[in-house]
Formats: sequence, C-alpha cells, structure tokens
Amino acid sequence: MKLAEALQQRADLCRKLDELKNRIRDSALTQEGEKPSEDPQELLQEYDKDVEELADLIARINLTNCNTIRNGKTLTELIAQKDALSIKLQGYREIADTAGQNTYRARNTEIRILTTVDVKELRKKADDTAKQIRLLDNTLQETNWTTELK
Repeated sequence: MKLAEALQQRADLCRKLDELKNRIRDSALTQEGEKPSEDPQELLQEYDKDVEELADLIARINLTNCNTIRNGKTLTELIAQKDALSIKLQGYREIADTAGQNTYRARNTEIRILTTVDVKELRKKADDTAKQIRLLDNTLQETNWTTELK
C-alpha cells in the first residue's frame, strides 16, 4: 500500500470512528421498556476494533515518514517545516491586515494612528512563504504516492 492510500485510510477511519461514537451515544439511553435502535455493545466492540486498527495505521505512517528521505530530509522533518511555515504565513497575514487598516479621522486635531511595520514587505513575505508551502506540499504529495508504507 502506498503512503497516500494509508493517509486516506486514516482519514476514513477517523470519520468512521466519529460516526460510530455518535451512533453509540444515540443508543446509550432509551426509554424503559424500549430497545435502542442499535446494540450499543456491538457498536462499542466495533469502535474498539477500529481504534486499534487506527493506532496500527498511524504507527506505520509515522515509521514510514521517519524513514523516507526526500531532498535530504525525512518526511517527518518536511511535514514539521510545512507546519511551521503555515504558522509563519498566518502570522504575517494577520500582522499585515492589522497594520494595513486605515483609521478614519474626522478632524486634524484627532490622534493619528501610524503603522510601525512595512505592510508591503510583510505581504511580500507572506506571498513568498505561501509559495514555499505550495512547493513543499507538492513534494510531500508526490512522495506519498510513490512511497510504500512500512
């Protein structure tokens, strides 16, 4: 199985676990003398089995990410780099948005609000960071589709 398929399977299992949890909650209480629409014990067994399967899959994905080298770095390092760049991008954009706000003044006697950062430069840094993220994501996606799961 390719790493990309395992990642899709992980996402599917997470969705299934959420659905099972909701079905168990719906069947956890019933009116006296009535039966729930589904047997909560059977659902709990399925839930436990799927959690174990998810744990195994996550371990295999992590092992693969730690042992797969691309551009001189493990996939784990590339993912961490992408996450850090995403945080940086969000920060640049939020700071630029705040600094770029025009404050309305009705008269010249009111207090002037001035920006203390170069908004244009921040927006350029944000654009450059977004490009780095896209390129890194392309590398990760390509690698996911060509790497066998350990």
